[in-house]
This record gives sequence, structure tokens and C-alpha cells, in this order.
Amino acid sequence: MAPENHTMKTTITLVIAAVLAGTFNIHAQPAETKEQRDARMGWWRGARFGMFIHWGPSAVLAGIRNGKSMTFPFSEWLMFWEKIPVAEYKAFAKDFNPVKYNAEEWVRLARDAGMKYIVVTTKHHDGFAMFDSKVSDWNIVQASPYGKDAIKDLADACRKYGMRLGFYYSQAQDWVNGGAVGLASEQGRLSEGNRWDTAMERDMDDYLDKVAIPQVRELLSNYGEFPDILWWDTPRDVTVERGERILKVVRELKPNVVQSDRLSLKGWRTGDFKTPEGVIPAQGYPGKDWETCMTMNKSWGFKRGDEDWKPTEALLRNLIDIASKGGNYLLNVGPTAEGIIPEPSVERLKAMGAWMKVNGEAIHGTGPTPFGAEAGAFDPVKRVKKGAPWLTLDPNTPEYKDGEPLFNPAWVWRCTTKPGKLYLHIFQWPENGKFEIPAVKEKITKAYLLADPQQTALKATQSDTGVSIALPEKAPDPIASVACLELETK
Repeated sequence: MAPENHTMKTTITLVIAAVLAGTFNIHAQPAETKEQRDARMGWWRGARFGMFIHWGPSAVLAGIRNGKSMTFPFSEWLMFWEKIPVAEYKAFAKDFNPVKYNAEEWVRLARDAGMKYIVVTTKHHDGFAMFDSKVSDWNIVQASPYGKDAIKDLADACRKYGMRLGFYYSQAQDWVNGGAVGLASEQGRLSEGNRWDTAMERDMDDYLDKVAIPQVRELLSNYGEFPDILWWDTPRDVTVERGERILKVVRELKPNVVQSDRLSLKGWRTGDFKTPEGVIPAQGYPGKDWETCMTMNKSWGFKRGDEDWKPTEALLRNLIDIASKGGNYLLNVGPTAEGIIPEPSVERLKAMGAWMKVNGEAIHGTGPTPFGAEAGAFDPVKRVKKGAPWLTLDPNTPEYKDGEPLFNPAWVWRCTTKPGKLYLHIFQWPENGKFEIPAVKEKITKAYLLADPQQTALKATQSDTGVSIALPEKAPDPIASVACLELETK
């Protein structure tokens, strides 16, 4: 029997109130003004680039059980797909001993790559807390030989190097502590019938009251100014009323935290930012805050044998493409059970960092393109599955995933903005030395390449139909060269 405050009457009251307000928004500060929201979201909007870290005892198995590699791409889902009994899975934590974990090295890697924030899995769907939790002994301090709070070390390092830190927390789905069970695509259904071990049986409200909510309180209380972000995920069985119970703690302890849109069931949630996963929406989400999270290979957690690494060119152009549409790029690394970020990830982040060192001002703190034509033509009728306009690609080079267009290397350029400045990210250097863009209404007072420390002026010719820029013969960067146009301001 659920406690009285969990009754259907309470839920109905909340829903009616939401309808009368004309919204189902679930925010840390539901009554905040636009000015207050802009102030709260300002640092996040300006960051543009962050590191996702998927890490936990699933790295011990690394996608392999009894010598057989799983076919599902995400190694951290092995317990679910193999239906591993709770006792058997918990035994693997005895081999989770990340003695080579160096939080400061991780933070420096992110900083040098041009990243402004980190989001780490404090608890994924296997329910294992990567922090010193007093709520459950299924945590890194008590259940592993490592015996230390990995999140505390990361928080200390982020504080030292001025890095923002966010906590991913699987608030609903928990295969060991008795929470919901199932794929995100099934989030509109109840979880009953999905459990494969009687040890997983538990009332959802009991799980929320005795595990999830107390652990959220720990995460919001024990790490000083952190977290800056709460990254919720797979909201199975979290109704609006259950979501409000979680948010009561958030509002009490960290009312200014930025939250993902995955707290409660589809249809009831908005969060602070939308979270397209593995894809870049054709036009972004105009007027909304959003963040694409993406892996460098196929798996989020470390998976042995997963060598399908995206080239640096694709990762860097993804970042530029996302920034040009007003979004953030949360790029994932999956450390090993020893605490090592795989070398292919390190190599790519260092390469991105070298580019950002020269061109970072064209990413950080920027706004979206004023043009839109550079992204290609959009079908006036057809829509992708999430409702955004379908991007019409060259039929010879279609690149789609699950009905969403991916970045097309045939695209020529992107544009990001700051007050009084346009940044032109040029992917294909013109052979004739002339680069043309749509018309700009403001007078261009100066044009130069960010890679040119002398800011040698480029000739920019304006007309009512467009702008022509005379470029040097050779591109400064083979992946993306950035030309800055300074505009006359009143």
C-alpha cells in the first residue's frame, strides 16, 4: 500500500494545476521569469562543449560474458540483455578496482580539449553508486576493493581547474536496488513483467523513497557547489507526481541546477534542455536549449573490441554544426575498469583541443547562424520522427539514422555568431579563392582568419545579394578554417 501522499488524488490535482497553467514544465524553478532563467542557463549556453563519462562496474565485463561478446552496442546494458542475476552481477564489483584513475588528468584532458563541463555517471541502470552512499552498500566504497569516492576526487579536480561538473543519475531504472526496468523506448509502459530475478522485486514508491530520493539528497549535499547539472535518464514509471517528489529535494538544495529533460514520463516532461541522442537535428531546436550527446565509437561504457572510432574530422565538424544551431555537444568517453580513458579517445580530444586553441572563440559563448542556408534545404512538408523539418540531402550521399539526418561531409560551411561578429567555419576551401555567403545587412568593417595571429585583413565585398570574401590560396586547417567578419554596430 502506497503512503497517502502517493494517491491518485494527489496526481490528478497536480495534473489539473499543470493544465490550468498551460504547461507541464518540470523545472528547478517553475515560476522563474525569463530574465531569471537566462541568468541560470547563461553559463551552460555559453559552454557549447562538454565531456560525458560513462563509468562503473560494467567496465569489468566490458560487453563480454562467458567469453561471448554482446551484440547490443552499449556495454553498460549487458546485465539487462543477458538477464544476469543480481547476485552474479554484484560479484563483478569485486574486480572493479580503478587504481589508475587520475581525476586531475581527466579534467585537464577535458579542459585542454576546449570542454567547459563534465557530466559523470554517479549511478547508471545497474544501480551502482560511484560515490560514498549511506543509502545502499551497492557502491564503490563498500562493494569494490577501490574503497574510495570517485565522484569526490572528480569534484575536487573540477574545482581546482575551474571545470563545471554535472551528475548523471538514473533516477528510475535500477536493476539491483529494485527500481524500474526496461528500454527507454518503452518508457510509456509500466515495468512489471520485465524483471528476471526475484531479488529485483520492489514497489516503485518504496524504491524512490528509500533509494533514489535519499541518494539525490546525498549528491546535492556532499560535493560543495556541485552539481551544476543533473542529467536524468530513462524515466520509466516516473509519473508527474513522482517527479515532483524528486524535484522537491532539488529545489530545496540546488534550485539553480540545470536539468536534462528525462526526469519523468514522456508527455509530462520538459526539463531545461532537450537531449537528442547520437544525432544532430536538422535545424536544432530554434528558441530552445538543447544538447546532443554522442559516443566516439559505438558504446557509451567501455566495450572490449569496439574499435569503430569516429574520425576527428567528424567529431569536430559535429561540434561546429551543433554550435551553429544553438546547441551543446556532450561527447562521451568510456574509461576502463582500471580507470583509464582509452587512447583513441585521448588522441581525438587532443586533436580537437589543438583546433579549439586557435578557434575556440568561434564556439564558446556563440549564438546560432543568422542564415540557415548553409545547412541545406529543408522539406516544407516532410518531418523527421521528432517533428523537425526533414533536411533534403544530395540523393547520392544520404546519411540518416532513425529518421534523423546526420552530419553530411559534403556540406561546405557553418556560421556561429557573437554581437558584432560572424564566424564562418569553412569546411571546403574554394579553389578559386572566393568564398560567398548570403547578404549581411550590417556593414562589414573587417574580415580576417582566426588562424592568422596578425589578423591580416581579407577583402570582403558586400552587395544586396551576398558577400564575397577573397581567401588565401591554402586553408589554414584541413578540417575547418574560421574567418571572422566584424560588423558595424550602432
